[in-house]
Amino acid sequence: MHAGIPVGVHVLLEREGGILLMRRAGTGFFDGLFSLPGGHVESGESLARTAVREMREELGIVIDPAALANMGVVHRRSDTNRVDFFLRAKAWSGEPRICEPDKCDALGWFPRGGLPANTVAYVRDALAAGEGPWLLELGWQAPDRGAIER
Repeated sequence: MHAGIPVGVHVLLEREGGILLMRRAGTGFFDGLFSLPGGHVESGESLARTAVREMREELGIVIDPAALANMGVVHRRSDTNRVDFFLRAKAWSGEPRICEPDKCDALGWFPRGGLPANTVAYVRDALAAGEGPWLLELGWQAPDRGAIER
């Protein structure tokens, strides 16, 4: 672990039935809320490698790093100063399933316009930002708050 700004990676998996969201449970962080699958970047790990590793660990699916595309970045201020990257998986192998029941208690495919009310706020904002690329700064004092133009 490093002393710098925490970095997270979220992966959008999309198909005809909508986007895949996981309900967090037992983590002490946004438990009971739906979010995109993802996790923290480990020391010496790229964003793509983090996405590949997290999708294998959380969902049991395989993603080729070349099948990942940038959507955008959220720089948010909450209890920490944190940066979250959002990637879209254009393809994957396997059917997503709960592989870490101690961290997730539900999976569901939801239409973009019908996200659950209990979706993590910054994830909802990122999904509303569109196809990208975009950069959102959330939780900061005006005038920094909001989207930075593409």
